[in-house]
Amino acid sequence: MDFSVIAENIPVYAAAAVLTVRVAAEGILLAFVIGAVVAGIRFFQLPILTQLARGYIELFRNTPLLVQLFFLYFGLPKLGVVLESETCAVIGLGLLGGAYMAEAIRAGLEGVAPIQMQSSLSLGMSRMQALRHVVAPQAAALALPAITANIVFLIKETSVVSIVALPDLVFTAKEQIGQTYETREALLLLVTFYLIILLPISLIAGQVEKKVRANVF
Repeated sequence: MDFSVIAENIPVYAAAAVLTVRVAAEGILLAFVIGAVVAGIRFFQLPILTQLARGYIELFRNTPLLVQLFFLYFGLPKLGVVLESETCAVIGLGLLGGAYMAEAIRAGLEGVAPIQMQSSLSLGMSRMQALRHVVAPQAAALALPAITANIVFLIKETSVVSIVALPDLVFTAKEQIGQTYETREALLLLVTFYLIILLPISLIAGQVEKKVRANVF
């Protein structure tokens, strides 16, 4: 193990880590927006849209991210739509994560006892007021473990986006190994930077989950 090589490559991996975090953050935000919309459609059983939402969930939960990225990056140009590598990565993560987020949010909404909504309506609240002030906080607490698990899952899934020539952490490690054969140093840097990204998120998520549950229930 050559530690001088590790020290020399830390700035390169740090830049790749910043790109990885940015792509993950944008993908997670898109996933949450999509998931919230799809979960709302399924929870309220909107005609026609409910079937489309189910089809979307089944499609993206049962196809690998790698295949989805291939379609976005290599397939869409055949149809005249050309996307940059980072855009493909964000959209791919968003669509995949949205399917999982939708089920997590829907499970949270359905986990709240129907009597909560009925009681709120009987007190004079509108349906939207009851959803916002009574149902949503409880649903968020119930869905939070699954949502945080999905966030960690999506960050780890960024390891696949190098397939669209995005210079993320995995791409950087592969380049170092391919050009210099410094396999051990590259893998150590790769694992270290992923731990630096993921461990704080896991720890913070655990604390947030405890506080939310304590405040809601």
